Amino acid sequence: MSTRVTEKYQKEIKPKLKEEFGFVNDLEVPRMEKIVINVGAGDAKDNAAALDKIQENLSALSGQKPQVTRAKKSISGFKLAQGQAVGVMVTLRGDRMYEFFDKLVTIVLPKVRDFRGVPTTSFDNQGNFNLGLKEQTLFPEVSYVGQNTDGKTRGMEITIVTTARDKQQGRKLLELLGMPFKKN
Repeated sequence: MSTRVTEKYQKEIKPKLKEEFGFVNDLEVPRMEKIVINVGAGDAKDNAAALDKIQENLSALSGQKPQVTRAKKSISGFKLAQGQAVGVMVTLRGDRMYEFFDKLVTIVLPKVRDFRGVPTTSFDNQGNFNLGLKEQTLFPEVSYVGQNTDGKTRGMEITIVTTARDKQQGRKLLELLGMPFKKN
């Protein structure tokens, strides 16, 4: 099963990147490796039901079961004990990754209020991209009405890991895949 983003990458984007950056081998061409979605749940230590709701929402929008992240060490200032649940994360690879990326670019980002493009400053030196969303209800699978959100809007962090060697290669890859970056 291949998605339309996968086909677009193979037929159009890969040859463009190969020509632009002067790659000799097909394996040198940057590609998306994985997408990591992370939701923090600071109130999960007081309310265990909130963690279940977050897991339910994240599994609905990602298509696979999320993993609970736990505190590595105790921090008394935050009233946090070692091993306590602090968030939920899921790692997407393969077709699920491309389907999620397609949904993010075509459905979710245009629904963001006053959207003028994602910032180009969110790249690290290895060409990976970090994007923060203030609310999960932008996704069609998550409904604010009813018991799904536990009465709270929760944000999420999306990290797109690429095989690019630097910021320019990573930005060009995501630009060609359809990521709407801010115009300077």
